[in-house]
Order: sequence, then structure tokens, then C-alpha cells
Amino acid sequence: ERERKPKRDRPRREDYDVVDAEYESPRARREHRTRDNHRHSEGEREAPKRERRRREQYLDDEGGYDIKIGIIGGVALVILIIIIVVAAVVSKNKSDDSDDSDANKSSLDGMSEDSIPVAARGTYLDPFSWYETTDFNVTYTNETVGDLPIMGLNTDWDDSVAANDKVSAIEKSWGDYASTPARGVNLGGWLSLEPFITPSLFNYDSKLNIIDEYTLCQHLGPKTAASTLEKHYATFVTESTFQEIQAAGLDHVRIPYSYWAVQTYDDDPYVFRTSWRYLLRGIEWARKYGLRVNLDLHALPGSQNGWNHSGRQGVVNWLNGTNGDLNSQRSLDIHDRLSKFFAQDRYKNIITFYGLANEPRMVSLSADAVVSWTSDAFDLVRKNGVTANVVFGDGFMGLANWQGKLTNMDGLVLDVHQYVIFNNDQIVYTHQKKVEYACDGWSEQTEQSMDTSTGFGPTMFAEWSQADTDCANDLTNVGWGNRWIGTYDSGNASTEALTPKCPAEDSTCTCDGANADPSEYSDEYKKFLKMFAEAQMVSFEKGWGWWYWTWDTEDAPQWSYKKGLAAGILPTKAY
Repeated sequence: ERERKPKRDRPRREDYDVVDAEYESPRARREHRTRDNHRHSEGEREAPKRERRRREQYLDDEGGYDIKIGIIGGVALVILIIIIVVAAVVSKNKSDDSDDSDANKSSLDGMSEDSIPVAARGTYLDPFSWYETTDFNVTYTNETVGDLPIMGLNTDWDDSVAANDKVSAIEKSWGDYASTPARGVNLGGWLSLEPFITPSLFNYDSKLNIIDEYTLCQHLGPKTAASTLEKHYATFVTESTFQEIQAAGLDHVRIPYSYWAVQTYDDDPYVFRTSWRYLLRGIEWARKYGLRVNLDLHALPGSQNGWNHSGRQGVVNWLNGTNGDLNSQRSLDIHDRLSKFFAQDRYKNIITFYGLANEPRMVSLSADAVVSWTSDAFDLVRKNGVTANVVFGDGFMGLANWQGKLTNMDGLVLDVHQYVIFNNDQIVYTHQKKVEYACDGWSEQTEQSMDTSTGFGPTMFAEWSQADTDCANDLTNVGWGNRWIGTYDSGNASTEALTPKCPAEDSTCTCDGANADPSEYSDEYKKFLKMFAEAQMVSFEKGWGWWYWTWDTEDAPQWSYKKGLAAGILPTKAY
């Protein structure tokens, strides 16, 4: 602090002059007395005036001094407050940084940042820039396979683990999926964002129109988007996720990811390449717990369905429109690189399903164009050495319509996503009717599709849930409402639902029950949900098996296998 000036002493009357003389003549003494008397009398007369002037001067100086001290003190106080606030913010930021790094970057201990080439610093190849390094190989390498980096991968792997004693270890052949169907779960909302799964990432004023990963990244900007999404990648799915999936009796995991893990184009705002490292680590964690992997390319250039989980909600520009051919080729280029990478020996046992395109929206696409592209993509990945089953989506075209298409392609599997809540005809079913439809209707469809005389042949069910309403917030695209209470405004007269579509189809329709915490469910409702789930499992196991959508959500329990287990509305063990 500045040293404060001491206040000046108050003025005193000055001592009057006293003349000392050792000897003076009488005359001199008389003259001296006369002068002294005159001086004293004059001094006595002037003294009060001088005292007033000095006192006034003192008060003026003292007041000015106090004002100056007040101003200086006020400024100093403001500066002090600013310093304290800035120090607190800096301290918090440093604390946050250390929370993000020190606790999760122990593998960097003793490693110098100088070991990273200057050109690679701050890029996805620089482990010092990563959110955390758990189970990543942090030794720098710029080696690639299929022009995709191996940075972060450990050199060794172990395929000796089985998910449970009902299935074989990864190093051994699974066998025939028609007789030993998969029982798996999706890791939805992880590497491909979906607002209803992680609404906290999309919690903005609706006026900002942040409705998908595209608009989220656009709003956040490159730096904040990168840090926000990498933190999500690192925390939403961890090693314990795979451990819990194994403990639930599941044996497969489907991992949705997006094309920007590989490449971005034009003015894409997406976070480039970061999710790639987490995808590779996720595969290794699946291997550790004996879980086989279904790779699912969930978002393709141009958007193959126009839904928010394709990255960009709106128009379907994959194979369509002015850039349809360009996006078709870009998608093949993505698969060219991916298939070269995943043809490596370390993936031949663990990856048993390789997905080409999630949910192409056939009502907005040319069926012939989709079939042609699928054929080209299949040939490409086989040429590059992928031996896994190759998966293509039915596009909600109806299973019977795939009979006779894409024949003579060994290992090509039709993927069907079965729900009763995304159309106006089935969502109105009562609980009993929904269970009956899951048991009888889907069993019949599965058996017909598995028979090449009536359907495509190998058929799997990579998405389903036990939700009997579409009430989960933002499930049907942000801001579109839902069918259950009649607020679903899709902008399409053939699909919208502006009157309630719950079984009562009146004003009594409400989402309160479906969106409640499972602890508040009635025993009857819990019994229905579990029966509905088990009916679907039985039906889908008549095909090549199933993957529940999804493992976990923030707020939608009927879409979370983990929350369903905890609530007792799913079987304790999948087997």
C-alpha cells in the first residue's frame, strides 16, 4: 500500500523576537525598550490576524488533503477489487485446467513437451493438448493407416476375453448369428450428438436456434466447440461404461460416430478428428470386456436423413440435390479410408459389423441411388480387406421391399430399427396392443425378412427401445413437439400430429407419466415396460440379434438401458 502522509502539525503562534544584549547604555536601553514596546504592541495586534490566516490556510490544506486522500483511496479500492476478481478468475481457470489435466494426464508425467514436433503442437497429435490421456499411448507418432492416425493406440491388444460364459472369447469365431443372435446396446449421443440424449449440451435460448451438432459448433466457435466436445467425449463414456455393459449380460456394443472424425469439408463447423481418438479407445475398452463392436457411421456428408443425429437437421443432401454426386463420392472416400484402417489385424476379431450409413431416409432419396451407392461401398470395403459383416439400413422402406435387392453379396446384413412411436398409426396402440404387436407382428416380419424368398435375408435390429411414447424432450427434433399430446409440427402434412395421439386421443393425453422418474412409475406401468422390452428381445432374436438404443441418457429413462436396469424395467441379465 502507498505510505500515507502524516498530517502536518497544527500551526502554533510563533515566539516573538527576544533580543539578548550583554550591555546596553541607558539611552540604548530606552530606545530598545521603545522599539520592543512598539514591536510587541504591533505584533499583538497582528497576531490574531495571522492566526486566522494560518488557520484558514490549514483548513484549506487539510480539506484538500482529505479530498485527495479520498480520491486516491477510492481509486486504490477499485484497483484492489479488480485485482482480487481477476486473481479469483485466474485461480479458478487454473484450478479448472488442473482439474481437467493434472488429474487425468498422469501418463505425461516426466515427458517433455519438446518431444512433440513444433508443427504438431496443439493439434490432435499433441497429447499435451488432449483433455485427458487415460489408456492412450502418448508417445508421439505421425504414422497413419488409410491416411488416418494411429496416435494414441497402444501397440498390444488381447482378444482372449469373453463377455460372459454364454459366448466365445473375441479371438474365437462368434459362429452363426442366426443361431446365436447378438445382444447389444448403443453408445448413442457420445461421438454423434443427439439433443434428447444430452440436453445439457443444447441448453441455450431457443432464439439462438441451436438444434443440432452443426449449429452448436457454429455457435461455440472452433476453440470452445473443441474443448466442450472433447470433455463430453472423455466423460460421457468411460471404461466403467463397458464394464457395466458386460455386467448387464450384453455381448455387443454399437458405436455411432460421424464423418468429421475422418474429414471435414467446405465450411463445416464440426470439431475435426478429435472423436477419432475416442472411437479407437472405445474399441479397446470393448475388447477388454469381451464386447464385440458394431461400427456405425451415423452421419454422412450432406446428411442422409435430415435429422439432428446426422449432424445437421433439415434438408437431405446426401445423393440428392446439386451436391448429391459430390456427397456420394465424399462418403465413398470416407469409407475408403475407414476400411483400410479397420482392415488391420487388430480389428479382424473385435469388429464384427461394419456399418455403411445409418438410417438413409428413403422417402427423400431415390431407392435406386441408395442401392447403387450401397453396392459400390460394399465392394470398396471388401476390396480394402474388411472381413466383418457389412451393414446397410432399410431406410424405413419396409422389410418386404428389400427382397431380391443387393443379392450375391456375402456378409451383407440388413439393419432394421423398430419403434411404435414414430408414426401416427402405431403410437395410439394400447399397452396390450403394443406388446402383442412386438410379439406377433415383429416376429412375423423378422422371419419373413430372414427368408430370402420373402425378404432380404440376414436381418439385424440395431435400434429399439421400450419407450411407448415420443414424450422425451427433443426426441423428434428440437422444437418439433410430440405426437402423444398433439404438438408434433414437422412441417409435413402427411407426418404431423396436431391432435393428441395417445390411446385416448383427447385432452387427457399427457407426458407427465412417461417423463417422470422411474421411481414414480406405478407397478402396472413397470410391468408393462418390462414385458414390452422382453417381447421385442424375443422377436429380434429370431433374426441376427439386437442393440438397444441407448446405454444412457441424461433425462430420458425409457431410452437408457442403464436406467432401465436400475429401475427394474429390464431383465437383470440380457441372456
